[in-house]
Amino acid sequence: MGKTYEEIMADIEAEVAAVREARERKEIERQRATVPPAVDPSSSKDRRENRALDLTPEDKAFLAFIRKGQGITPDERKALVEDATGQYLVSPVITTEIERAVAKLVIMRGLCAHRTLTKDRMQVREIGEASVGWGKLEIGEDPTESTMTPTAPTYKYVEDLYGLSKIGEDELSDSDIDLANLLVDSFARAIAEAEETAFVAGAGHDSSEPEGFTVNATLTGATVTTTAAGALTIEKFLEMVYTCPSKFRKGGSFLVHSLTELALRQLRGDTDAGASTGPFLWQPSVIEGKPNTFVGYPIYTQDDFTTLAGTAGVIAAFGDFNAGYRILDHSSGITVQRLVELYAESGLIGFKVHKRVGGYPIRPANKAIVLLTEHA
Repeated sequence: MGKTYEEIMADIEAEVAAVREARERKEIERQRATVPPAVDPSSSKDRRENRALDLTPEDKAFLAFIRKGQGITPDERKALVEDATGQYLVSPVITTEIERAVAKLVIMRGLCAHRTLTKDRMQVREIGEASVGWGKLEIGEDPTESTMTPTAPTYKYVEDLYGLSKIGEDELSDSDIDLANLLVDSFARAIAEAEETAFVAGAGHDSSEPEGFTVNATLTGATVTTTAAGALTIEKFLEMVYTCPSKFRKGGSFLVHSLTELALRQLRGDTDAGASTGPFLWQPSVIEGKPNTFVGYPIYTQDDFTTLAGTAGVIAAFGDFNAGYRILDHSSGITVQRLVELYAESGLIGFKVHKRVGGYPIRPANKAIVLLTEHA
């Protein structure tokens, strides 16, 4: 006797789950690939670190400072660059590796626009869209005039982001440890978590944070709202898509909390047998490096949204984030301060990491990003 429809669907879902699990496992392995391959243990510390990241003398001086603190040589100290606050600049090679590692750990940096500033703020003046029209000037027809009147200037700021990483004294004194990549991994995780939260839910410059798109007054004032508390329907997600202008839908994607994603994965389409037995609307990706999709658009998880809890809050967003949100990075890079006494009793040495970064929604009235809030 052949398999029933339910058994066939169960087999298919099991196969898809296995493929997805394998893909996720490969993705995790790829994100953890900041640690270089094993090297000859007989080689010196400097040779191994040089092979891993191709370090310059300035990079080696910075690593010597991290490892030994004040016990570095005069030549090594001269190679270090100190800022006005007494913190040492992280060397360019290690900074680049940290930024690459951060990009692998977060979602927003991969979706949003970027700009680098040399000052602590940027003046922004929004202008209207250009107008065009058909016709020929040769026959005397007047061209369509544009009303590109700029608004009053506003300022967007880079804020001070601090992270704290602690490394054991034994690890630092171990000459065999690959210190460069240990710092990349530790600093990147400290920075990534704080950045991602701020880009989504940061309170803005008055609170010394980037302005998150889920708290922007213009965006939150024109949102799609669920029909009831705890209710999640495909109709509301489609409403988000079609509330977003078509020019932004082409590059659109969803951002949702992990628990919201779980609820979406359980939604099925209607069939003659009933909604509970229809095909799942969620489409898991079976191609490495490609995101899952929902109603035809990429979907990503971002756990700084609120969850389905019966209270008003942003539970999802849709839109072209490259057109709707801009991340500001200061050109000064990353600095670090070595904290020895504070954690001495625990056998740890702390490193306070400082980075200047900001972010803000671009022309929120254009609705490049549409929010979904839960009905209270």
